[in-house]
Amino acid sequence: MGKYLLKLPKMGESVAEATLTTWLKDVGDSIAIDESIVEVATDKVDSDVPSEVEGILIEKKFQVNEIAQVGDVIAVIEIAGEDKVSEEEVLPDPLPEIKETPKPDPIAVIEAAVSSAQTTIQTPATPASSSNRFYSPLVKNIAKEEGISLEELETIQGTGDKGRVTKKDILGYIDKRTTAPGQSEILEKQIDHAEPIPVSISGQDQQIEMTRMGKMISDHMVNSRKISAHVQSFIEVDVTDLWDWRERVKGKFQKREQEKLTFTPIFIAAVVQALKEFPLLNSSVVENTIIQKKGINIGMATALGDGNLIVPVIKNTDHLNLVGLARAVNDLSIRARENKLEPDEVQGGTYTVTNVGNFGSITGIPIINQPQVGILAIGVIRKMPAVIETANGDFIGIRRKMMLCHSYDHRIINGAMGGQFVKAVADALEQWDTSIDF
Repeated sequence: MGKYLLKLPKMGESVAEATLTTWLKDVGDSIAIDESIVEVATDKVDSDVPSEVEGILIEKKFQVNEIAQVGDVIAVIEIAGEDKVSEEEVLPDPLPEIKETPKPDPIAVIEAAVSSAQTTIQTPATPASSSNRFYSPLVKNIAKEEGISLEELETIQGTGDKGRVTKKDILGYIDKRTTAPGQSEILEKQIDHAEPIPVSISGQDQQIEMTRMGKMISDHMVNSRKISAHVQSFIEVDVTDLWDWRERVKGKFQKREQEKLTFTPIFIAAVVQALKEFPLLNSSVVENTIIQKKGINIGMATALGDGNLIVPVIKNTDHLNLVGLARAVNDLSIRARENKLEPDEVQGGTYTVTNVGNFGSITGIPIINQPQVGILAIGVIRKMPAVIETANGDFIGIRRKMMLCHSYDHRIINGAMGGQFVKAVADALEQWDTSIDF
């Protein structure tokens, strides 16, 4: 009998590791080709790892909740054949594969250049190249955010494979780390980090553990508030003509394109038009440097069945017409709710749209999806009494209106631009070409 080494596959250009969440097979179980063996989770999306061979699972290399690197052997499967390890699955020394240089990220390159050029006191970075010890990108990012130097990082006791420092290790270290803060740090702690008030729990109260995704969303939202100076601009939009146009063409659109025409691709088309007029909103901020993105990749917040949100990204949105947008929106929405998104499909966004009107909300104040600098919340469309101006005078009529709330990063987007941008979105919707037919 031979052996097949099942490795953790690559799950996206920027994904270097994954947490094993559930073993779907036990040692001794028979495995069919393309049958899922284990479920894994990254900081972006959940997935499963199927087998490319038929055989019997004889060894698990990782336990549940342990973190594996891309390329690590996570299981061994016994297959029919010669008594040797399958040659096509023999792994080289894992160190070179882990240190393989990925395609450079422009933001990371500029961030490194800015950090080395600045002469003011900054939070020490953690250059992996000066250490023989491997640190995952997640651990290095946490260390940088918490001001942990490489020397200090080297002292942390790792519980991972070969003493590797895991996310749990560094977070535990941060919780226990004590420093002698200066007066400004003491004041900051008094203002922003007051001791939480103990919560009394009676016998009838229910304690609910946050899900893994819930914890990640919580951390992402709290960190965004810490990073960006959030400012909002609101505007009311009259979409009566747009509503009537969609009612008139949606049946023909579905018959011709085999796709539903919802309002979401229409809203996204208006946002893309406004981003072309105000390209600074299609940016990220790295230290004191603004990275203005060339491509427009729109993220659309999508509600899942468990109440959580995920943000699939429509890449190169500015190159799609309304039909292409409708196809992309419908496809990503369906696969998001079925948990079938690929890791690359939930990253790389440059601006985000969230339709809070789907839940009946008049409006909402969204939190920026880092590292972006803007996000648009779209409220429910309602019939409203409105003043209608005509050449023969003003009168009151019934119109369909909705609210837009634009949250933007005041570090680089001032109030004038933030307001002008959302006004441009409103104008695109109010002036929609209703002569388009299908």
